[in-house]
Parts: sequence; C-alpha cells; structure tokens
Amino acid sequence: MGVDDILGLFNYWMVIVLMMIGLYTVVSRGNLVKKIVGLNIFQTSVFLLYISMGKVTGGTAPILTGKPEVYSNPLPHVLILTAIVVGVATTALGLALVVRIKNAYDTIEEDEIQAADDEKEFGDAAAAEDGRR
Repeated sequence: MGVDDILGLFNYWMVIVLMMIGLYTVVSRGNLVKKIVGLNIFQTSVFLLYISMGKVTGGTAPILTGKPEVYSNPLPHVLILTAIVVGVATTALGLALVVRIKNAYDTIEEDEIQAADDEKEFGDAAAAEDGRR
C-alpha cells in the first residue's frame, strides 16, 4: 500500500476518522450538548461516505444528449440532501429536549440527571449508597 493508495482513498480515511471522533464523543462525554455534537459529526461521516460512493470519475449529470457518455448516479446526492434536512430537524429536536431537561433538572450532565432521578425514586438511601462506591 503506497502513498498513492492512501491519498486515493482520502475520502474513505476521513469517513473513518470522523466516524470514530463522533462515536468517541457520544460514548465518552456526559454533557448532552456534546453528545448531540458527536452525533452530528458521526452523521457527517455517513454523508461523506455516500457522496464519495456516488462520485464517478469522468461522469456527467444524467442528461440524455444522444451521445454515449458516462453518467453519475444522482440518487446518493438526493438521499444525502434529504438526510441533511432530517439531520437538522433531529438536531433541533435534541437541543429542544436538552433545554427542557435543563429546566427540569438544572443540569445537562448525564451523571447529575441520573443521580437526581435515583434520589427522587429511592430517596436518600440510593444517594448514600452511591457515595460509598
């Protein structure tokens, strides 16, 4: 595997890097806003993957001119445009939920929300038990 192979597959390497950054952010962070950002990074890597697969070297738009040509498939691009709109909507919904959680719990940290729920459900015994661990 030479340098040309690595550079020729640059888009796919970036997909892997972005996907791992997004996944790591979602798994390792307790802040709900950071989790949403991680999901958006992961989603962007999927967009890049589909766009990279839809690229045809020397391909043109699929407009019939009567001459034999190589055409690019427009379907991946159309699907990604739809996915971007859905992604923006789900991000807005996620951020709206974070605002509601902030109003209800006075925090957006996952551990503090879990502790508050445990305290409401089990009383002081669960809070004291968590302190001993």
